[in-house]
Amino acid sequence: MNSSKLKGNLCIAMLSFASLLRFLRICIFEHLKCCSLLGCKSYGTPEKKQSPDEKVFQEIKKSRNKRQKPMGWKCVDNCCWIVGYLCTTSWLLLFLLYIVPVSLPGLKGPEIPGARLKREGLVANHPVVLVPGIITGGLELWEGKPCAEPLFRKRLWGGWGSGFTDIFRRPVCWMDHLSLHYETGLDPPGIRVRPAPGLVAADYFAPGYFVWAILIENLAQIGYEDRNMYMAAYDWRLSFQNTEVRDRSLSRLKGQIEIMYATNGDKKVVVFPHSMGAVYFLHFLKWVELPAPVGGGGGSGWCAKYIKAIVNIGPTFLGVPKAFATILSAEGKDISLIRAMAAGLLESEFLGLQTIEHVMRVSRTWDSIVSLLPKGGETVWGNLDWSPEEGYNCESEEKRQLQALSKENNTRSSTDKSLFQVKHHKKYGRIISFGKEASEVVSSQLPTFSKDFMHSSTSANSSTSRGEFWTEYDDMSRENFQKIAENKVYTTTDLLDLLRYVAPKMMQRAEAHYSHGIAENLEDPKYNHHKYWSNPLETMLPDAPDMETYCMYGVGIPTERSYVYKMSPSDRRKGIPFRIDNSADGSDSCLRGGVYFVDGDESVPVLSSGFMCAKGWRGKTRFNPSGSATYVREYRHKPPSSMLEGRGLESAGHVDIMGNVALIEDVLRIAAGATGSELGGDRIHSDLLKMCNRVNVPL
Repeated sequence: MNSSKLKGNLCIAMLSFASLLRFLRICIFEHLKCCSLLGCKSYGTPEKKQSPDEKVFQEIKKSRNKRQKPMGWKCVDNCCWIVGYLCTTSWLLLFLLYIVPVSLPGLKGPEIPGARLKREGLVANHPVVLVPGIITGGLELWEGKPCAEPLFRKRLWGGWGSGFTDIFRRPVCWMDHLSLHYETGLDPPGIRVRPAPGLVAADYFAPGYFVWAILIENLAQIGYEDRNMYMAAYDWRLSFQNTEVRDRSLSRLKGQIEIMYATNGDKKVVVFPHSMGAVYFLHFLKWVELPAPVGGGGGSGWCAKYIKAIVNIGPTFLGVPKAFATILSAEGKDISLIRAMAAGLLESEFLGLQTIEHVMRVSRTWDSIVSLLPKGGETVWGNLDWSPEEGYNCESEEKRQLQALSKENNTRSSTDKSLFQVKHHKKYGRIISFGKEASEVVSSQLPTFSKDFMHSSTSANSSTSRGEFWTEYDDMSRENFQKIAENKVYTTTDLLDLLRYVAPKMMQRAEAHYSHGIAENLEDPKYNHHKYWSNPLETMLPDAPDMETYCMYGVGIPTERSYVYKMSPSDRRKGIPFRIDNSADGSDSCLRGGVYFVDGDESVPVLSSGFMCAKGWRGKTRFNPSGSATYVREYRHKPPSSMLEGRGLESAGHVDIMGNVALIEDVLRIAAGATGSELGGDRIHSDLLKMCNRVNVPL
């Protein structure tokens, strides 16, 4: 590890330490506001004058209390312990990760791929554009309410620095500024939050937690810099078309690509979208060629002229099932786990917040969440009795990982082999089931209820006061919630109807910008509307036969696919009526904590990331009329073997893959001019091809 990197991390540690000290100052010297929220006595409060009799009475009372129960902890004790634990942990990690490797040269990590490829003669060739995904791009405050005055031009999201303490002191104000207008999906009155510019917009999500930083560093090793590398930052909360309406983000991206092409010897650009950035750039491909004012006016040959390749990293082309859980109950497996470990914490008014309610209130103003809902309906994601992943063996994948770590692949017994042959037929097409039994029984044994109620009005409680925790659930009655639970199971098609029922205003706003079906006739002029452009099953790739499209993503990590739900406790008068049933576990590892898992990168199932490159766009199809080449490159997950690997040199996690050595090498070679065939073509470890064969989408 070089000295500059050590100095940088020492600076990060010092900044973290300074922030913690400032937190301590806030707790102690500003009348312990945190203590008043927790209900304990604040220091520095003047005592009332007491008569002699009252003083005697108080002394007697104190002596009795001392005999009855031990002294309780004071708020300052809690604050000091919190700060002490955080400081000790930070400095211990700093010592283990940075000081020990420098002191002991034999413990240095491996050479980064960029340095090795540079020695082999690899140099920068094509200009590159980086397109971040959801939540990974930084957001800055340009105008706000009086409570946010100290946050002007500071990060409200991502890459937090000196402004983090100010955010910590005013969490409700912070969340208000991250929210968009519920009806328009644009800025609320008096608030302007804008994407941070430059490569720093998405290099680190937080100090020490990289997103694009490792890739940028490796690209720099072979000659990339601001001149030929650009971060296409945009406000990931907005609908894709609204990024153009409000910020002209699509126009700026078009202009930047044209400038980079002209200033780099007329060399075509290589684009690297990550996660939701893949569907954002798919939207751009359609927008840029259509005539103004509908599109960017580039003409039908724009993409063929300016783009060499689109390298999608962890793409969400067909959506992610956990987007349903996010909208329905503002949770996934992680939040459900926290609920199981600390029951009531997230629902209580902890530090003045009803945490989950606030998360739902804010996230339901972000139209981008709806862009992640599964596309293709039951044809792609399955129905009550069928799914493309049926037969997936969770235990065999986990055993493979254990064997890879222990290097015992050649010593398996016949008993070991039998584990690989066990088939567990899970009904993944039931994205949400109320009760574990409903997720398992054959469809003929499910209760038959009409879902017509989802097409009726939900205004039973429309007079409910819309306070700071308001969501559209407050406009519904307990009877409405009971009907939803009684219907037991919901497929992707059912869930879209359910969301229109429980959040009609949100869905009306968002569905003006997104569609989730399968096109019947792509020549129909209606598909020139922008709401279809980010759905690969309702739009066509541009007429660019020499352009290459890659789907690069991780496999081998259990990834959320469907859920077991239950009703929330009835004693809660307001809040979220449903939650994941974290007590639901299966006989195997496919069902854990109310979540069914399949193969993927922990966030996006294999089917969503790989289907279009493996089948939908493969060869000349109606979705790829020019027959441009597509490639699937999968990276099998291997957990870090030591602390020196950080988040893992071979990790296949949705964000961690950006530090995967094999992916970085592929990225650098493509940027330097290599084609997909020169990389070796497809590399598939999962059952992707079997899944594709089971999905009957007309091509």
